[in-house]
Amino acid sequence: MARLSREQVDVARSAIATGGGLPEAISKEFVGIRDVLEIGGQIRNALAGAGPHLQPLLDNPRVTDVLVNGADGIWIDRGSGLERVGELDNVYSQAQVRELAVRLAAACGQRLDDSSPVVDGTFSGGTRLHAVLPPLAAEGTLISLRTHRPVSFSLSDLEELGMLADMGDILAAMVAKRANVMISGSTGSGKTTLLAALLGTVPGDERILVIEESSELRPRHPHVVHLQERRENVQGAGAVSMSELVRAAMRMRPDRIVLGECRGREVRDVLSALNTGHEGGWATIHANSAVDVPSRLIALGALAGMNEAVVAAQASAALDAVIHVERSGGIRRIAQIAVLERRRGELRALAAVERRDAGLTFGPGWEKLAFRLQLGGEGA
Repeated sequence: MARLSREQVDVARSAIATGGGLPEAISKEFVGIRDVLEIGGQIRNALAGAGPHLQPLLDNPRVTDVLVNGADGIWIDRGSGLERVGELDNVYSQAQVRELAVRLAAACGQRLDDSSPVVDGTFSGGTRLHAVLPPLAAEGTLISLRTHRPVSFSLSDLEELGMLADMGDILAAMVAKRANVMISGSTGSGKTTLLAALLGTVPGDERILVIEESSELRPRHPHVVHLQERRENVQGAGAVSMSELVRAAMRMRPDRIVLGECRGREVRDVLSALNTGHEGGWATIHANSAVDVPSRLIALGALAGMNEAVVAAQASAALDAVIHVERSGGIRRIAQIAVLERRRGELRALAAVERRDAGLTFGPGWEKLAFRLQLGGEGA
């Protein structure tokens, strides 16, 4: 069995850290198994992971995002906003950042070069990659990594964390009464976390079919199947769109259809599905507030060739509620629940419940929501 010397270990560590090759044996002062295992782990990180500097950050359970701004520094998000990792400043040259981005893209089965300078990809473990090469990125190669944690929260977990803002009974009624609901919010606001928790309360004899760009939703449920979008290959062929997956899902005997994120022309197929007897459907969407969801739906509908009147008719009939989540000071909370209505051909959102400092307030949409969920008076 080959053994590493103390000097070999030191040189190997330096070589891995700078992206160089492994050295040859130069000493007979042998070291223990702990050093060998450490070097083995660093080699795995360098060859299969995100490298010796980034992989330990991704392995930290508190870290959700790792950002590399060329050779100018590394930033992470541990739940309270972005912060710079000062001890990792200037650890990469511009050439090394580019090499790392190209290798990470290849590990995701994607191509990143001058002819294809922007890439989106997902690792087998669920971590998502986005990278941009110069000259599109003025500071040098930019790498954005978003971690995927296999641990999912239950609805009671989120209630203890304060995310539900005393709206737990309303959310439970949405699942029980098979309401069609859209969750809105910004990036990192907790949309996926909340959706996974809600899906975990769906009765176990129902089949949940989840459609996503990349598989992230992992609810605690015995019967969940996933469909993932496939991008075109380097020859420009083989793509399978979200719209195609939504149409395929309707033929797979789903009890609940769930769209991980509504971001394009698939909005037409989702609204159509929810208007043809498929109840209990869920989706997420990027929006600044529940009131802004109608304009967002209209914009997405335009991509699918739908005019405003058609979107208003489809959305008002298909969706029973919109839940808006927000993140402030590292805390994620439900801020508002609204209902959609069509008035004079326009799609509008009416606030039903809002979280205020003094507690919950009930708006003009509450009566409609309470009727749909068969709830009693305010706060019931």
